[in-house]
Amino acid sequence: MTNTGNTTIQSRKLVMIVDDEPDMLSMLQLVLEKKCACDVITAASGRIALEKLIEYQPDVIVTDIKMPDLDGLQLLKKIREHDTTISVVIMTGYGTIHMAVQALKDGAYDFLEKPFDQDHIVRVVKNCLERTTLLQTNQRLQEQLNTIDQPEGFIGKSPALKRVLDLIGRVADTDATVLIRGESGTGKEVAARALHNLSNRKHALMVTVNCPALPEHILESELFGYSKGAFTGAMQAKKGLFLEADKSTILLDEIADIPVSVQTKLLRVLQEKEIQPLGQNKTIKIDARVVASTNQDLEAKIEAGEFREDLFYRLNVVTITMPSLREMSEDIPLLIHHYLSHFKSRYNRQDVEVSQKTLQYLYTYNWPGNIRELRNTIKRLVLLGDETIAESSRTDSQPDCDENTDRFDDLYTTQYNDAKSEILRRFSVGYLRNLLQEHQGNVTNAAVACGLERQGLQRIMRRYNIVSSDFKS
Repeated sequence: MTNTGNTTIQSRKLVMIVDDEPDMLSMLQLVLEKKCACDVITAASGRIALEKLIEYQPDVIVTDIKMPDLDGLQLLKKIREHDTTISVVIMTGYGTIHMAVQALKDGAYDFLEKPFDQDHIVRVVKNCLERTTLLQTNQRLQEQLNTIDQPEGFIGKSPALKRVLDLIGRVADTDATVLIRGESGTGKEVAARALHNLSNRKHALMVTVNCPALPEHILESELFGYSKGAFTGAMQAKKGLFLEADKSTILLDEIADIPVSVQTKLLRVLQEKEIQPLGQNKTIKIDARVVASTNQDLEAKIEAGEFREDLFYRLNVVTITMPSLREMSEDIPLLIHHYLSHFKSRYNRQDVEVSQKTLQYLYTYNWPGNIRELRNTIKRLVLLGDETIAESSRTDSQPDCDENTDRFDDLYTTQYNDAKSEILRRFSVGYLRNLLQEHQGNVTNAAVACGLERQGLQRIMRRYNIVSSDFKS
């Protein structure tokens, strides 16, 4: 820890030792600074500790329980009132075990019975530092989540997401046909629901059609309806989904898989705003706003004769391209925190805790399945209460998280330059996040620690959309 004028720059985590025995203070300061990679300050009494608590904002406090002016239990209460993220360890001598147990009930992280093994207190303090980091990160992310005012289902502040939300906001309350494109798991249906919920049609139920799930002959009748006797088995008339969506919105999910024969009839709907049910000669006028989505290359399907070019241009009035998580990597911590909170509450699993190592893995993982994969991984982690689920639930194409194995085997079938670029991205994002977390978002100290000029480090941070303020306590 260094001082610049009146400003304190804290480059490492800070531990405060409170005890009225000078020898104990000296011994613990020496041990913890050496073995816990942290700065240590000392206080010879509870009163002095309270003064230093306000001035230095320590991450962990290790305090004796019996002191003349303010005992450990009273100090613990004051610390908890000041900041609940600070981890407190109580040191207790013979005859005060019952007080230590009371301290645990009052919010202390752990207690140590004197005399204690040095290796044991080092382990406890390291665990405390990790716990405080997690609590501070969760608190910061929750504050960010509380400031987000955007359509339901969208979490994040990245430029890529903001561009999408801006476009959705501009076209939602219109009748323009919208084509939503993007990789699997990027939230195309969420975007469609946002378009509907922000429009003047929001009071009607949006109709969603999963195009690949229906065979060709069934898809046509489901979309356009049919009259009684239109075909064998048509015992009564059926209203089609387009008619169901009258005065509302219809989402044609994965429209690239619609057969060419149905594409022709769909083109008529878009051009004339009318449908012709099977078995009828007359047409019916409808007022349905059409939104289509796909994760496929429609231009390639047009070239292959599998998708009508005129239908493509009718659908492509406004295109919204959903960003992958690779394009909005700075939102990953927010998403992880959101889904952890959501599923803990939903399944009453508030006892589930996630280690810093697992969170770091989740923050830096490539997420080829995008938000859907992230959401399902967090859901399984909460349900099973086993952190290895973040690793064991991976598909074979995902990188191994074991630090002693190759993490890039999923890229061996990728073009060399693309694979090299992705490996550099993964390393850089992980390195920068770890570096900035270590230095609490202080770019100057981080640059010194990693051997770069400050401007050079900032250029790399901008390249990977990493913001220093996200790492400040």
